[in-house]
Amino acid sequence: MISEKIICAGFGGQGVMLIGQLLAYAANERGFNTLWYPSYGPETRGGTANCSVTISENPVNSPVISKADTIIVMNKPSLEKFENKIAPLGKLFINSSLIDQKTSRTDIEAYYIPANEIAGKLGNFKVANMIILGAYLEKTHLFDDQLIIKLLAKLFGESKAHLIALNNEALVAGRNYFNKNYR
Repeated sequence: MISEKIICAGFGGQGVMLIGQLLAYAANERGFNTLWYPSYGPETRGGTANCSVTISENPVNSPVISKADTIIVMNKPSLEKFENKIAPLGKLFINSSLIDQKTSRTDIEAYYIPANEIAGKLGNFKVANMIILGAYLEKTHLFDDQLIIKLLAKLFGESKAHLIALNNEALVAGRNYFNKNYR
């Protein structure tokens, strides 16, 4: 049975809201019940931002996640704030390009993905979010890249259609990094 509670967190502008939206829309496309709940700091770009996503075969009654199955953190303040919200045996995806510390938790699975470094090699640091999303999707097998790219194209519209190929490349790079280092 599918039931996944996810928190994505980082600085505004790192694309954590987009990760959450894509997961929620993908869940909706696949017929699951879902809820996406964004939370912004005082500034949109550069301030803190996080969102929670619940994906379930059962009805979702609340946007509040007391213990997450998965947490994706893109910066160190997010790790410090959310590390203790992971349920035992949960998954923590850390952008190790910007976070130089390991988790203190021994009861969870931790994955260190150098998302910014890989994005730099692809020529655009803004796709770091797609790299870490690719790693998450490779671990969970929740959704395939085709669905994510289809939804991304819908969200981006014509004005950003030229960025779809790069984002697809980033998803694949995240999956490949995960396979190479954690399989």
